[in-house]
Amino acid sequence: MSDSVASLRHKIASAGELETVVHTMKTMAASSISQYENAVRSLDDYYQTVQLGLAACFREDKAPAIANRGLQATKGTIGAIVFGSDQGLVGQFNDVMVEFAIETLGDLPGNKMVWAVGERIQSRLADTKLLPVESFILPNSINAITRLVGQILIEMESQLEKGAIDQVYLFHNRPQSGAIYTPVSQQLLPLDETWRHNLATIDWPTKNMPEVINDKESTLRALVREYLFVTLFRACAESLASENASRLAAMQRAEKNIDELQEDLNRTFHRLRQSSIDEELFDVISGFEALS
Repeated sequence: MSDSVASLRHKIASAGELETVVHTMKTMAASSISQYENAVRSLDDYYQTVQLGLAACFREDKAPAIANRGLQATKGTIGAIVFGSDQGLVGQFNDVMVEFAIETLGDLPGNKMVWAVGERIQSRLADTKLLPVESFILPNSINAITRLVGQILIEMESQLEKGAIDQVYLFHNRPQSGAIYTPVSQQLLPLDETWRHNLATIDWPTKNMPEVINDKESTLRALVREYLFVTLFRACAESLASENASRLAAMQRAEKNIDELQEDLNRTFHRLRQSSIDEELFDVISGFEALS
């Protein structure tokens, strides 16, 4: 009996230590969510500015050409950038993204070239037909996102120049209210006529219409680079916010399970302890009666 009580004491102590770890991870996840969500909100104004600049360029009678491969839609190899996680304890975060990417890309013609962003999503994709040809490590802070986006843009430009890909699609999870997220995708390249038309129809915020001066082609190229950069940056920030939201939800479930386990262990401990005390009392009473 004493061994069982000692074992329960050890389990109760271990559950308490685990609860401390879970609480710490939950706090870190909640803090990270705010950090990445604030980054996404701060990008909105800049993204709108870039869109207005592109709209001004496309309102010209004849907008300067960028690169034909960037403007003409084709049906060649598709490059897919898939954001996941580097760490675990995120529930179905990576599995949901993999299923969504497989379903979306399966409806598109042509071969697929996949770039996985995150070790966990890379291992999930390795078990499917979408084998990653390149992988990237997720940043652990807002400041490190810029470097990751630069690496992705360099790799994407390299594959475009080789003619290895003709289109690029972006996949990531987008945070919703609470701890909910949803997988989304968008066509990053080519920058086709539909994309240009949608930008050209954006209402200018003032009555003074813009005019592009000096080298219009250089201006457009610079704005396109900024558009690609801010789109990838926002996708990464939204994915990281969703990842931490999923981790927060997982830690909340774990915390609830630990609380229930502790209650069960404590009840069992007190029952065994009381039983042990009762047996000792019975022994004393039996001994007293025998002596009497």
